[in-house]
Amino acid sequence: MKNKKFWKWVKNELPEDENHESERTLVLNGVISQESWFDDEVSPRMFKKELNAGSGNITVWINSPGGDCVAAAQIYNMLTEYSGKVTVKIDGMAASAASVVSMAGDTVLMSPVSVFMIHNPITLSMGDHTEMQKAIDMLNEFKESMINAYEAKTGLSRAKISHLMDAETYMNANKAIELGFADGIIGQEPSNFAENTSAMMFSYRTAEKTLLNKIEARYNAGEIHEDKAETPKVSDTLKSSKPHDKTEKNEETEKEIHGHSVNAITEKLTFIKKFI
Repeated sequence: MKNKKFWKWVKNELPEDENHESERTLVLNGVISQESWFDDEVSPRMFKKELNAGSGNITVWINSPGGDCVAAAQIYNMLTEYSGKVTVKIDGMAASAASVVSMAGDTVLMSPVSVFMIHNPITLSMGDHTEMQKAIDMLNEFKESMINAYEAKTGLSRAKISHLMDAETYMNANKAIELGFADGIIGQEPSNFAENTSAMMFSYRTAEKTLLNKIEARYNAGEIHEDKAETPKVSDTLKSSKPHDKTEKNEETEKEIHGHSVNAITEKLTFIKKFI
């Protein structure tokens, strides 16, 4: 076999009787095909043979940083064509090519601590500008094929998916579910997720503005030791372009707010903003 085998079938301990439907478990750990299986006839044929060696539903556990786009495409097709139900469970990471494989699941579940990532396909190339253009054209076509899988699962527009790929987007379970890349949390009922969970996008500007508003509200609410009319707002201090000028405004910033000078508060806020 040319490639290192990157998949493993796990024997299901459930008995096959009238009360238990036959199920199998497939584990995809690590890089999908250490070497390209573009010209490899053994690995794809072996994977397909093992996939079709049994029947019943399949659970696919994924923890992979990605790998070969061609391998991912073939595995995706084999799983989507499989006669039984395919449930994908992401317990670590489904990134790059592995994220394409995960789209083959009839149901895609993520661990609360797992990560989903999509980005543009990558290759290595050398040669003149003609060869470089060929590589660009090839990558564009690979990207379009990956978008096909994401679009079929999520229903998002191709433009939206393309922007997410351009940005190399990492998503936690909540965000992946919100955007349609996943359907739920492992071990949690869908109804409970809908009631108890919300997905949020972090915004630097919103966080900074909220912090400043809270500080102004607090120190403008009567906790100022000096006369309120003479004490500058924190935001006015932050906007000052010359904090060290010996101006009347600068003298005002030396006044105390709740036991601390405005300058001291400003310095602390500036430090905090670096980590927002």
